[in-house]
Amino acid sequence: MTAQRAARNAGRSLDTAVTYLTGVGPARADALRRLGIFTARDLFLHIPHRYEDASTVSAIAKLRIGDDATVIGTVISKGVIPTRKGLRVFQAVVQDSSGLIEASWPGQPFLDRAIRKGDVLLLSGPVRFFHGRVLAPREFVNLGPEDSANGTSGGRVLSVYPATEGFSFKQLRALIEKHLDEYLPLFKEYIPTDILHSASVPTLPDALRAVHRPRTLAEAHAGRARLAFEELLCVHILQLRAKALARETRAGIRFVNKRVLTSRLKSLLPFELTGAQVRATREIVKDMTSPQRMHRLLQGDVGSGKTIVALFAALLAVENDYQAAVMAPTELLAEQHARTFSALLAPLGLSPLLITGSLSARERKAAATRLASSEPLIVVGTHALTQEGTQFARLGLAVVDEQHRFGVEQRLALGKKGARPDVLLMSATPIPRSLALTLYGDLDVSVLDERPPGRQPVTTARRPEKARAKVFDFIDAQVAKGRQAYIVLPLIEESDKSALRAATKEYEELRTGRFAKRRVALLHGRLDAVDKDDTMRRFRDGEIDILISTTVIEVGIDVANATVMLIEHPERFGLSQLHQLRGRVGRGAEESFCILLGDVSPEVAERLEIFVSTDDGFRIAEADLQLRGMGDLFGERQSGEPTFRVADPIRDRELSELARDGAERLLGSDPGLASKANKPLHDVLAKRYGRALELFRVG
Repeated sequence: MTAQRAARNAGRSLDTAVTYLTGVGPARADALRRLGIFTARDLFLHIPHRYEDASTVSAIAKLRIGDDATVIGTVISKGVIPTRKGLRVFQAVVQDSSGLIEASWPGQPFLDRAIRKGDVLLLSGPVRFFHGRVLAPREFVNLGPEDSANGTSGGRVLSVYPATEGFSFKQLRALIEKHLDEYLPLFKEYIPTDILHSASVPTLPDALRAVHRPRTLAEAHAGRARLAFEELLCVHILQLRAKALARETRAGIRFVNKRVLTSRLKSLLPFELTGAQVRATREIVKDMTSPQRMHRLLQGDVGSGKTIVALFAALLAVENDYQAAVMAPTELLAEQHARTFSALLAPLGLSPLLITGSLSARERKAAATRLASSEPLIVVGTHALTQEGTQFARLGLAVVDEQHRFGVEQRLALGKKGARPDVLLMSATPIPRSLALTLYGDLDVSVLDERPPGRQPVTTARRPEKARAKVFDFIDAQVAKGRQAYIVLPLIEESDKSALRAATKEYEELRTGRFAKRRVALLHGRLDAVDKDDTMRRFRDGEIDILISTTVIEVGIDVANATVMLIEHPERFGLSQLHQLRGRVGRGAEESFCILLGDVSPEVAERLEIFVSTDDGFRIAEADLQLRGMGDLFGERQSGEPTFRVADPIRDRELSELARDGAERLLGSDPGLASKANKPLHDVLAKRYGRALELFRVG
């Protein structure tokens, strides 16, 4: 008997490596690892990301114009058809026992390689009229060759799993189905029964059976609700515990609102603060003058004026003879803050200290000397502020700008540079109000939801590929007026697998062609940090007319003279990412423009219209979350563990409220989750969020 077979027969465990599962060889094990599946437990917690309901399949012959239907049919012919406008359309004729219909995918010619004649397709979407009946698939599943797709026509709910190259969702479905009955009994419930009942969700074993082998869509959704509830419950437990500890045991600095430097700054400002800025400043001052340590998130849209609010907080620390540190994710952004602060603080006789990784040895030594003294000052820098050689004598306030760009450990490291300094996190990624409680329950939240007066709205438009020459003429006209422009593309280099334009080729074509008389530069993430910063500085200083770039310019460049943002292949970006890119222009007094260039499908055009029609970052963020999910907006809140794999706080608002109620009840009666009834849940939390438990001291 081989060692592998012996291991398989030695008894089953949820910790069994996937290598020992029947049907998984070395190649498949590697593919599963790419999906984050290492053990049997991981496999069964790999949840379908959608379902196709083949239990309500319509006969093709009965379809009528205007129907929204699901059909199953065999591909009898296919091909790519070019249109007069240059759009390439993939078309396939599918047939069932009742008749046939043409299915059409505009702008998706690559499907010609994925769909073969003889494949059975499950198609869902509206039936439209275009030279006859045409199905416009909103979703489709290729069930494979006709002889391998038997058993679907009678009515099934088909699980569609996140897959990877070398392991399709159909293969995943088959693997899970093969082992489900064997391993499901090993899953034990660990959430107390009364908490589950209050949310009307099933137990864990029942939920896993429902999501992997649903008889109806309702059953699948009920199983998913249990798994989503668990994630939301865990997050609320961690955050409520953290907040309670912060208020009860973390004594902070009790600043005095002397109104010396802060009042002078307000009187000298060349603009009026918005109502939102005044409100946020008051909330921060109230925190800083309380005996508890401040732990607040200041979030606002692009250009909402977060920096000036942070400066008022820093001055409150300084007038109490403390030091204040502002940490930014890039040197350019740190320099930008330092210049802004210098201009505003000069009339007060103050000058900020800038600390970045590119300081010379002599400059670092001089900065260290100032920090080590008890001199009250404002320090601006990058992650260099958290390094061992940077020592503060009297740090009273730590501000982290673009906080989602830093890991949990980096944010903590700055906060540990002083004796319990107040902490202010700032984010330019708008978060819908309904999400703040779920995502940042451990923080107090201030929101800037007003645009400062004088900020020009950015004119936004979508243009088809045929308008490319006119768009470039418009950019050239803007440059002729002394303005600057960005051209953003999703890829650095072209690929055989994609028909997308890429930044490097566009740069070569434009600098030697249409914009040969202009100063054109290229910027992307593969450049080393020195070259990247040099290019960005040259653009900032007006030495570059047109910057061709990937999304590395999303955060960190503030160039008032830039008036055009051209984004190619806008379908490849999330709405919030498009909004961040648009925020790079409109920062000066001149009218600015954001142009989306390229041909897109009707569905994508509908999505992009949301972006074109509003400049409200909060509305865009909510729409983006509904369309794309959490991954585009939020990084990992817990160290090493994604916040949500199943839950969607936009769609699961009611479930989140139930989870928060459950967390409050659990912690209200057992703050450490140490009782016998709660110990299983505590152990799961400890295993899944070990570092977060240490940070938040739960239990």
